[in-house]
Amino acid sequence: MGVFGRLASLIKSNINDLISKAEDPEKMLQQVILEMNNQLVEAKKQVAVAIADEKRLFKQFEAESALAAEWEKKAMMAVRAGDDSLAKEALMRRQEHEGLSAQYKDQWDKQKTAVDQLKSALRMLNGKIEEAKRKKNVLIARKKRAEAQKTIHETMSGLSDTSAFETFDRMAQKIEQLEAEAEAGAELAGEVSGDTIQQKFKALEATSGADMALEALKQRMGLLEAPKKETPALERGGVRVEVPEEQEVEATAGGEKEEKAR
Repeated sequence: MGVFGRLASLIKSNINDLISKAEDPEKMLQQVILEMNNQLVEAKKQVAVAIADEKRLFKQFEAESALAAEWEKKAMMAVRAGDDSLAKEALMRRQEHEGLSAQYKDQWDKQKTAVDQLKSALRMLNGKIEEAKRKKNVLIARKKRAEAQKTIHETMSGLSDTSAFETFDRMAQKIEQLEAEAEAGAELAGEVSGDTIQQKFKALEATSGADMALEALKQRMGLLEAPKKETPALERGGVRVEVPEEQEVEATAGGEKEEKAR
């Protein structure tokens, strides 16, 4: 089983454990993502090793190809020198390096194909892990929302119990009783202190003020006649005489003259 097969098995087993175990889903999801990231790091290391092998094979292919070319040059040099035997030996060496070069080329091609597949699988795996992280956040949000709804439901169920409301009613009644007792105490203190006369005058002033306001309102509405002015009076010889308003000035003047004559 390859690295990606082992990683897939690990993820599957962790998810199955998450479903089967009655544990905190948020912690389990965090643990699964942590293990997936650790396995991804290991997978990257192995892919890096495969890439290194591919580069090594390519260099060996290039090196054998260069040696084959070099022995061909030496064979040509021997031919120019008239040494055909040496030229044949050089050509045999060239063939040997060409064979090795072909083998390395074949291995390099296969390794390059495998590396390309591994890179593609690694990118896909990384994308799956990123998707798992996003799903984890959604699942955690759903879990928290469910917990909040459960808490609200439990709270509302608790409020259905009438004992809490009965307690409020009892407290309200006690407060009303305390207020009534305080008012009664204040009233009793006023009576005991002998200040009731002052209170009666205050009540009388308030009542008379209301009566005057009512009378003034009725006058403005035309329901009552305006009060008549009192007719001025003069005293003559010890007798009070009512004088009409238009004769008040004259009577006053005559009285002054009479007083001067005396």
